[in-house]
Amino acid sequence: MSEACNMSCSTCAEECNDRKEPMDLHLKPHENSNIGKVIGVVSGKGGVGKSLITSMLAVAMERKGYRVGILDADVTGPSIPKAFGILGKAVGSEKGILPIPSEKGINIMSINLLLQHDTDPVVWRGPIIAGTVKQFWTDVVWGDLDYLFIDMPPGTGDVPLTVFQSIPVDGIVIVTSPQDLVSMIVSKAVKMAEMMKIPVLGLVENMAWFQCPDCHSKHYLFGKSHVSDIADKHGLTLLASVPIDPAISQACDEGVIESVRGQWMDLLARHLEGKDENTMKIAVAADGHQVSGHFGHCEAFQLYETVEGKISQTETLPNPGHKPGFLPNYLHEKGINVIISGGMGGGAVDLFNENDIEVVTGAVGDAKEVVERYLQGALPSTGSVCHEHAHHDSCGQ
Repeated sequence: MSEACNMSCSTCAEECNDRKEPMDLHLKPHENSNIGKVIGVVSGKGGVGKSLITSMLAVAMERKGYRVGILDADVTGPSIPKAFGILGKAVGSEKGILPIPSEKGINIMSINLLLQHDTDPVVWRGPIIAGTVKQFWTDVVWGDLDYLFIDMPPGTGDVPLTVFQSIPVDGIVIVTSPQDLVSMIVSKAVKMAEMMKIPVLGLVENMAWFQCPDCHSKHYLFGKSHVSDIADKHGLTLLASVPIDPAISQACDEGVIESVRGQWMDLLARHLEGKDENTMKIAVAADGHQVSGHFGHCEAFQLYETVEGKISQTETLPNPGHKPGFLPNYLHEKGINVIISGGMGGGAVDLFNENDIEVVTGAVGDAKEVVERYLQGALPSTGSVCHEHAHHDSCGQ
């Protein structure tokens, strides 16, 4: 033990037989960066849509009012700038490298923002790639961020190891697909996280199904999903299931990923906010046990209280009356967090949003089954409105 020892083992770089704590190898971010939570998005193999999920997750958190950034650590296969339509190049200043903000203000740093041409290949060895990722953390002026998402390369090689050792990652999200092969791939990612003592926040299943635009039936192109079984095996939460949607692919190709809407990422966003352990109240405008096509004139509201994504209590609340401006405030006072209906006028949607209540329209079928689909992230909103009020919006209450 050195005579000058301050007993702070975690910050000491000296080799010492008396060390009681492991040395902290985490690097500090740029001095002008103030970053809240760091979330890694990983996959055990390529081609499962990891960069897409990273982008959509960042968009979901930005829509909630958070300051968000994306560090594209997939140096040899960068795709984040393309999804956001960023064509400019990052520049340096006396302070450091400046990320490029997206249209909505998401700060992005990727190797493609430094290359002369987007199509230039990155033919570098592992240590150089890993060093570049570290520089994206230490030399980029991220500013004030609530969340920084790291889009990791697939697998468990140099870059994921570098990120886990050098950057204080708060947790990871594992992206997977429905195939049988997934079990082995997810297990590898989970075991690496355990070895590095990084919390696994849960799984996101991408390409879960395809919904025919004509018959509206769901088709499981990769067969029956095994992701729920895998999640249970490892004690993980299935955070969201994302369908195969040509509109999403088109948005990425056109660089307008920030225009994509969907309920899938909202579930994951709530988890990152730490709201999963809280109870949530969901109201369904219903006629009997079926979702009503007309929000304002439904027979009753079926209320579902959920805990950690599971229905815990149910209650039937008679419709108190179709009066202008009344129902959104009435349901807000009942502690409702989400309202689901077949259709709703724009005025009502605005009032619910003002009360911080999420609105899902276009739902059909049994009320409880619809809620369960919502909790699984499998209930996209069509934006339907009540047809009899589509023009003068009196359904807006």
